[in-house]
Amino acid sequence: MPKRERVMRMSVELPLWRALAGYRLLTMLYAIGLCATAYDHFVRPWVAVAYYAVLVGWTLATLPKVANAASCTKRFLAADLTIALTGIMLTPLADSHERIAGGGPTLPSIWTAGSVLAFAIKGGWRWAAVASTAVAVVNLVERGTPARDTVHNVILVWVASIAIGYVVEVARASERTLARALEIEAATRERERLARDIHDSVLQVLAMVQRRGAVIGGEAAELGRLAGEQEVALRTLVSGGLLPVSRVSEDAAAGAVVRAVEVPDDEWYEDGPVDLRTLLAPYAGARVSLAEPGAPVPLPRAAAHELASAVGAALDNVRRHAGADARAWILVEDEPDEIVVTVRDDGPGIPEGRLAQAESEGRLGVAQSIRGRLRDLGGSAELLSVPGQGTEVELKVPKVSRHKAGKR
Repeated sequence: MPKRERVMRMSVELPLWRALAGYRLLTMLYAIGLCATAYDHFVRPWVAVAYYAVLVGWTLATLPKVANAASCTKRFLAADLTIALTGIMLTPLADSHERIAGGGPTLPSIWTAGSVLAFAIKGGWRWAAVASTAVAVVNLVERGTPARDTVHNVILVWVASIAIGYVVEVARASERTLARALEIEAATRERERLARDIHDSVLQVLAMVQRRGAVIGGEAAELGRLAGEQEVALRTLVSGGLLPVSRVSEDAAAGAVVRAVEVPDDEWYEDGPVDLRTLLAPYAGARVSLAEPGAPVPLPRAAAHELASAVGAALDNVRRHAGADARAWILVEDEPDEIVVTVRDDGPGIPEGRLAQAESEGRLGVAQSIRGRLRDLGGSAELLSVPGQGTEVELKVPKVSRHKAGKR
């Protein structure tokens, strides 16, 4: 039998709406009970009876309106608040002046707070402030003078409704954040599942085609090169969004894939750390292999970009001096106190004395683009080359650099 998906819906607002519905019912009964116990003291009891008949009918009929935010419309809120305010204004007509001056309750009594709370749950603290202010004004008009108990009750409703409205806004924001986090978690799990399937099938086939094409040569070698580039692109895609937004272009003459990573200028030298892997991943290609830790490699943003630029300069030297067919390997090591990046190639190596000669001729690629960058970061760059056995550049950067990299 196919599995049935069980959808669980949750909302932090639902208990609040249920509590509001219960509050409206209980306060309606409470207001009627107050009227019944003081019925003989009313000057015009028929006004109170007529109002309570409307209040009961309205409260029972509008219970579905306070079931959720969608049902609780602005029109309903306005009508509900109007009934509460009307009850307050009718109190002097129904009750005696002595009881009102002595602090007697209004006709709707604490049922009015339910109307204000509906505003708070629906629209947050701003809506609650508007509704509670209207109730405060009408209460003061009904009493005639700002008596102490009236002011106390008005301030209590005003503060409580605004506080509840603010809590509702915070809860809604938290709920949206949680929903987004759950979506990301589900997408990550699905991506990991697809990555496992692709790794066990497509990537292995592409790697085999690349190796076999290099052995056979001719048109098969070109096919193997393309398969290698697609392997790198697919591996990057399933790695979980390691790369930022990038542009990919094909240089037909050199037969190389060039990636230009777009980094906003205002983010280039922010103080926050950046994952070094995201900056080195674009250098991987058919002839450049990248080996990195499975966990993020955090570095200060400026230091990470300078280190990545030094790696790029080392790869430029490989392409320029070792030939188009040379292969290169990038190894990233996350040590306790420093980050070590090694760039190695299988080219012919650098003849003895060539670097010193290049510096004397004004060619400062290694001296400035590599060693200079690392020196500014408080790190070091060591170059080891044996003629006929390739070249190895070891770049070391402390995790807490002694000097900040200068802005470009």
